[in-house]
Amino acid sequence: MEGREQREWALRLMERVEAAYLTTVDAMGYPRTRAMLNLRNKRQWGALSPVFEGHGEDLLLYFTTNTSSLKINQIKANPRVSVYFCDPGQFHGLMLGGDIEIVTDHNLKRRIWQEGWEAYYPLGRDDPDYTILRLTPVLAEGWAGPGRFGFELGAGK
Repeated sequence: MEGREQREWALRLMERVEAAYLTTVDAMGYPRTRAMLNLRNKRQWGALSPVFEGHGEDLLLYFTTNTSSLKINQIKANPRVSVYFCDPGQFHGLMLGGDIEIVTDHNLKRRIWQEGWEAYYPLGRDDPDYTILRLTPVLAEGWAGPGRFGFELGAGK
């Protein structure tokens, strides 16, 4: 696989796997990985597809989290993260890396909000504990069966 084919493969993987695994760095310098809702998954979150329109090339990601979560403090101290998508049955994986940011745009938060998320944010889309994270990756590394590939994104293009 080369160039555009790698990005298209990455996008297809992101759009079909259920979870994304976000890794931050804690205060002691150790990685901390946790499963996150994969908002790029078209089957689960098809209503969010318009949010990602125009972001096939840069592989932009959004995540929801609680403002009070430990990862928020870790991101404030060190925004460098990696996100991993995988289909273990096929030995397919994709790691995206870059600096993640905390989104303060209320319109975007409202646009991303989905019914049922009251389970996580009881006060709804205006809950102060509802936070959106945005990652515009700068690097990607993928594994498709026995083959490995990598490419740069964003400022590194």
